[in-house]
Amino acid sequence: MLHIKSFTFNGFQENSYLIVNDNKECWVVDPGMYEVGEVNQFKQYLSANNLQLKSIINTHTHIDHIFGVQALKDAYNVPFGVHEKDLPVLGGAVGSAMLFGFNFPKAPVPDFYIADGAPLMLGKDEIEVRFTPGHSPGSVSFYYPEGKWVLSGDVLFNGSIGRTDLPGGSFDTLIGSIKGQLLSLPDDTTVYSGHGPATTIGNERLYNPYLLH
Repeated sequence: MLHIKSFTFNGFQENSYLIVNDNKECWVVDPGMYEVGEVNQFKQYLSANNLQLKSIINTHTHIDHIFGVQALKDAYNVPFGVHEKDLPVLGGAVGSAMLFGFNFPKAPVPDFYIADGAPLMLGKDEIEVRFTPGHSPGSVSFYYPEGKWVLSGDVLFNGSIGRTDLPGGSFDTLIGSIKGQLLSLPDDTTVYSGHGPATTIGNERLYNPYLLH
């Protein structure tokens, strides 16, 4: 069984997640820790709970979701995975950081690519990868049917959707991704988003103003 632990980091109030199995092996999703204190907070949590970090996996590669990648790669010698179609976004990360006033001199280099439709295995537990572009060209969501949850990155929020005015974004593509890949999930599926509080598929189906047409 897989379990979720959430953290909120950096000036964008980005949600980073730990996915932990019963053997205390874990993945970190979208590590956004920017300040040294945030990195230390995360490392102390791993140490205090005897967790073994196995990999870094990202829903997408906007700067607020990758600030902590290199620090964790260096500290734990773990691989970093993204969808290949998000490489242009990753390549523009340094320039984006400068625009927002963040010191981010070098973007991390992926060690493997996450393929849509190919499951990810943490020990014996399997997570589905759903291709959900629109916020970025290579956005993916991670769905765990047994736990009834999905990590949606910045695709779907509580009462909102991801912005589409950034390079590679598309409103029509995003709406298609949400309706095809996320609203097809059971209503009682918990949605853990890249920003803000959790929600459910059923709640967003009924009340999200962007999805009511």
